[in-house]
Amino acid sequence: MKLSYKLLAVFCSSLVLTGCMKVLDKTDLGSTPGALIFKDSMLTQMNLDYIYDQNLPAPIGSLGPEPTSISGLSDESFAESKILQGSLLINEVGDFGTKLDAANNYGKIRVINMFLNDVNGGTLPQFTKNKLRSQAQFFRAWRYFDLVRLYGGVPLVLSPLAAVGVEAKDLAFLPRNTTAQTFAQIVNDLDSTIASVPGRWAAASDWGRITKGGAAAFKGRVLLYAASPQFNPTDDLTKWQASYDANKQAYDLLTANGYGLHSSFDQMWFQEVNNPEAVLLTGYNTATGDQTRKNNGYDNGTRPSYTGTAGGSNQPTWEMVKAFPMLDGKKPGESTKYTYTDQLFYKNRDPRFEKTIAYNGVNWPLNGNTGYKVWTYYAGGKTVEQKASNTGFYTRKAINPSVSIGDAQYSGTDWMEIRFAEVLMNLAESATGINKLDEAYTQLKAIRKRAGVEAGTDGLYGLKANMTRAEMFDAILYERQIEFAFEGKRFWDLRRWKLIEKTLNGTRRTGVTINLKTTGVPADFATNRDNVSLDLAYTNYFTLVFKQLDTKYAIAWKPEYYFFGIPQSAIDNNPKLIQNTTWGGAFDPLK
Repeated sequence: MKLSYKLLAVFCSSLVLTGCMKVLDKTDLGSTPGALIFKDSMLTQMNLDYIYDQNLPAPIGSLGPEPTSISGLSDESFAESKILQGSLLINEVGDFGTKLDAANNYGKIRVINMFLNDVNGGTLPQFTKNKLRSQAQFFRAWRYFDLVRLYGGVPLVLSPLAAVGVEAKDLAFLPRNTTAQTFAQIVNDLDSTIASVPGRWAAASDWGRITKGGAAAFKGRVLLYAASPQFNPTDDLTKWQASYDANKQAYDLLTANGYGLHSSFDQMWFQEVNNPEAVLLTGYNTATGDQTRKNNGYDNGTRPSYTGTAGGSNQPTWEMVKAFPMLDGKKPGESTKYTYTDQLFYKNRDPRFEKTIAYNGVNWPLNGNTGYKVWTYYAGGKTVEQKASNTGFYTRKAINPSVSIGDAQYSGTDWMEIRFAEVLMNLAESATGINKLDEAYTQLKAIRKRAGVEAGTDGLYGLKANMTRAEMFDAILYERQIEFAFEGKRFWDLRRWKLIEKTLNGTRRTGVTINLKTTGVPADFATNRDNVSLDLAYTNYFTLVFKQLDTKYAIAWKPEYYFFGIPQSAIDNNPKLIQNTTWGGAFDPLK
């Protein structure tokens, strides 16, 4: 999406536009009343574009005080974290907000509420108002979902609160709505969006705007969370039914409007307009010097540092590397067709493995060099890289191979926050929740077929036949781990399923150091390595040494982290807020 995303005042003061001059001639832009702005469709659209810019998610995403990506809070990647150490303090997941700040959730909600209020009071045609308002409502739902999955129920502010005065301050002391009420409001906003936006925008310049299917897909994600054990410990089937209905609606709307699985698991990231996989995306561009530049940062930050100007983030752990199935869809060690060994870990894996993981010696076209190979081994105790990978691996998903070293920092690759594959996976999970296991099989097989997994004589693509409900849930979470690796979903999946203790506690994540042997290696290996058989090199020339990445502590996630505590600073600021029961208060986040 190539929207400018600029504040009205900045835009108008920089450019002489007919629309700006027509409406705001001789008007102080610093105190322009909404009534003037919101009778002009162009200015209203510019304000909406600002809301898009402030609320569309960045690649992978982060959590509260953690400076690293969310991938480092699971077995996917590695980062030191107070959350995983079990030493999180009550004020340290602080996006609840204690002041008017454009960067926190409530600051963004205020901007959205002001937009909704002013559009409603403007003089644009009702059809236009509905279309504009419904897009803003989507982002209000987005912000409240971010809050509810962190804390449980929160105060629902649905109109702009007065900013000054004793009375205004008293009116701003709002109690927490229940978790059920918060979810209901999110769904209400998304239903309004679904009713008023098109199924597909006609103009290429509108690519990336919220569609009916996009809003329905997000609703499906929201209700899937509401049905998951974090919010549904009693396994209430009515919640699974609501999730199923929402995800089936999303599937139907999207397929009716031409969305579906992209033919290529890796190349789907580099098709922008009319990409069938892109259900909800954050648009970027490659501009390097003008005011509309919007570079995604992920490409430059994730690729090896010597192929960009930053690099080295989101490095896969050995646990993530080993998780990928074999080519027949069976887990390593379970396949009877393909033998797995740690020494030849890359052999006969699910095709998504090489499209996600960059490992020592793999051919990875970078900087326009189709024959480029990545080498991460050590020789004589020294890395052959300019800067060694901490885990021994890199993430190659969504890294554009044609971008040169100097241009990596200007990558404009769009980020797909919701892919069509997620819609299928959410549908499969919610179908499992209501015991429609055949439908779950259908969606998982479609995803594995696109990936290139072998179908097998039973046509199940490596899936176990006749799974129970519990087994199917496990299979879906496993498939999500593989399909959505490094897309910011693994931590949230483990959290909503309350599986972090079972998966991580007491463990230390693992990396690999690959050493070149000191004997038996050809003298010209360093200069001829690109021409050496990789199997020969790993069998005869390399040794693998496993190391602990978590050196300071074993992972010790605490049960109270499934609903973080309301920051004490927020409670001190608003006496009507009640702390969660899991943090010593009386508010039950499960109600």
